[in-house]
Amino acid sequence: MVLSDVIGLDVRIEGDGYVEFAMHNTKFALFERTKLPELIGRDGGQAPCGEIGFIVDDVDAEAARLRAAGAEVLTGPVDRPWRERTLHVADPDGNVVEFAQKV
Repeated sequence: MVLSDVIGLDVRIEGDGYVEFAMHNTKFALFERTKLPELIGRDGGQAPCGEIGFIVDDVDAEAARLRAAGAEVLTGPVDRPWRERTLHVADPDGNVVEFAQKV
């Protein structure tokens, strides 16, 4: 499974443990945890260290697509008190990726 397939974004740059996605007016990139000392001069924390979220039209359809792609589903889909239906999956480094639908 390729992360770009999970989140549905095209890759702009990829290589040496780094991937940058094609987005307008935003830079969204991920890198392997093992690359942190080279990038920021120290080790990072243990996963999960952060979450990235995407608003989608149909969380249940995303859940079906992601399960079929072999994604590790952590929770959901589930309705939340803040009026979102959410799905959480883990990326290969264990970080959390959320897909949310406004309800």
